[in-house]
Amino acid sequence: MVEQRLSDLDFAPLLQRTFHPSPAAWEDQVFYFILLDRFSDEKEDGYLGNDGTVVQGDTPLFQPADAGNAIQTPEDAANWREAGRSWAGGTLRGLASKMGYLQRLGVTAVWVSPVFKQVLSDQHAYHGYGVQNFLDVDPHFGDRDELRRMIETAHAHGIRVVLDVILNHSGNVFAYDADRYATPDGHGGEFMDPRWDGLPYRVRGFSDETGAPSLPFGPVDLAAHPNAWPDGAIWPAELQRSDVFTQRGRIDNWDHDPEFREGDFFDLKDVFLGRGDLDHYAPSDALVALSQVYKFWIAFADLDGFRIDTVKHMDLGAVRYFASVIHEFAQRLGKENFYLIGEITGGRQRAYETLEVTGLNAALGIDDVPDKLEWLVKGRRAPAEYFDLFRNSELVRKESHVWFRNKVVTVIDDHDQVRKGQQKARFSAADDRWRRLALPALALNATTLGIPCLYYGSEQAFDGAGGDDRYLREAMFGGAFGPFRSRCRHSFDETTPLYQELSRILAIRRREPTLRRGRQYLRDISGDGIHFGPPTPIGGELRSIVPWSRIFDDRELLLAVNTDPEQERSAWVTIDAGLHGEGDVLTCLYPNDGSVARGVPVESRNGKAVQLTVPAAGFVIYG
Repeated sequence: MVEQRLSDLDFAPLLQRTFHPSPAAWEDQVFYFILLDRFSDEKEDGYLGNDGTVVQGDTPLFQPADAGNAIQTPEDAANWREAGRSWAGGTLRGLASKMGYLQRLGVTAVWVSPVFKQVLSDQHAYHGYGVQNFLDVDPHFGDRDELRRMIETAHAHGIRVVLDVILNHSGNVFAYDADRYATPDGHGGEFMDPRWDGLPYRVRGFSDETGAPSLPFGPVDLAAHPNAWPDGAIWPAELQRSDVFTQRGRIDNWDHDPEFREGDFFDLKDVFLGRGDLDHYAPSDALVALSQVYKFWIAFADLDGFRIDTVKHMDLGAVRYFASVIHEFAQRLGKENFYLIGEITGGRQRAYETLEVTGLNAALGIDDVPDKLEWLVKGRRAPAEYFDLFRNSELVRKESHVWFRNKVVTVIDDHDQVRKGQQKARFSAADDRWRRLALPALALNATTLGIPCLYYGSEQAFDGAGGDDRYLREAMFGGAFGPFRSRCRHSFDETTPLYQELSRILAIRRREPTLRRGRQYLRDISGDGIHFGPPTPIGGELRSIVPWSRIFDDRELLLAVNTDPEQERSAWVTIDAGLHGEGDVLTCLYPNDGSVARGVPVESRNGKAVQLTVPAAGFVIYG
């Protein structure tokens, strides 16, 4: 039976074993973000299993002709869209069965969306961020033992597991007695939760298993309310005191302080974490309890790190307290480099300042990084805008931009895309040209500064788009809400060119410390070998080679993408004059299929330079 109180937890047996060690350097890792409900249900047919043999199942492999098979009629299309709002069926067993697929791709760490038990009455809580019981695994995903076995399987394949955790809020576990500012929800329900106005609201009660607020708002007496366990109120019981929650209604202005710190995240209920300035912060009993909860999960499941949700909405003192507690506990287990990644919206200034004062290890780059990376590859932004994100050392008071190599987890696609407002779409959406540019986009992400993170399905060029998050969250195993507007077709295909080429690139990254730890420089180009300058859009379009160098000690690797999806491009490219002599030859490391020159000679132009030719929508590495 799952414990109802933290005092019921017995840590001692969990600590009597050897734990999986932390990596020496997280910048050596390649992340893969999995929205668990949308990844695998272990029923796929014809994919390669963890041991490399073909697995038989029920769901056939997606073929190009299957695109759109779920939207042949208006009724079918409506059903497909509606299916994207609810549970799809991905499980922990399904994830465990795909560790071979991820290992062969080149993934070394998986970031898994929250697995904790969700509010039963919320049929849209498939994402995992609406927790009702922090001490249990949601039965849609499996159980505690299946979580542990999934992580054991990952470790056996050289893959570490970082779990998404939430401190800022719980699920929709109580209802307000809305006496002001209640508004229609716009989705056929009665009312949205009242909005923040700086004052607390009355609460009707904790919700029961049906979602009705029939339980007292306070510690639950199971003798008087036996139906509160396991699907009513909130658990563990230490979180049932009324002062656990701020009770100030939903956030309306996402940039107004203190509204964004003490308001509810839509209908997810804000937890009071403490008070005081950074250096004199007094953690609340709720924060202490949640810290104990997550220490339990580290010990129970042998986790390697946490991705902390909605850090912007937490007091910095609360974040610092949690980081300190977790790092100390993990070190006690021999995990000297347990990694804490914060989701910090609001731009890099806020992100890096938060890292500096809280002790988080890295920020999730979900604002400037993906925006500038995407539009660089699509030829709509000056490449300097992306590369300068890693160069402004003065801003963060560091002596070298190499500092960024393990402080930022870089992404292109993700499950929220808050930067795009209501025009959310994966990189490959809307235009076949963008789909052809998927390889240089993923290559740029994998071989520039930061810890690269793939969003599930990007290696198969998923193209989800729409004004709602659901369209970014296709079910990779098919089901009723499959990718490319399909149903009942899975996409674990290791024969697609994008999967295979990305696997080759990640293998080179794994072999070359220069690509993981080296300095980084955007390089000047020239058409005539005389006049050099940075690649720059002309008339709002950039159809050109974009080259950059990674330098580690005395080794320089020269890399370039071609933002033209239609034709190859050539240019002279500046390299480091101190590391190369005239007549030296740079050798092609990727691609090695004869589509580009096998070697390019160094000439004395703009110091030193080589002439590169990159195929349409292509990528090259020379060294």
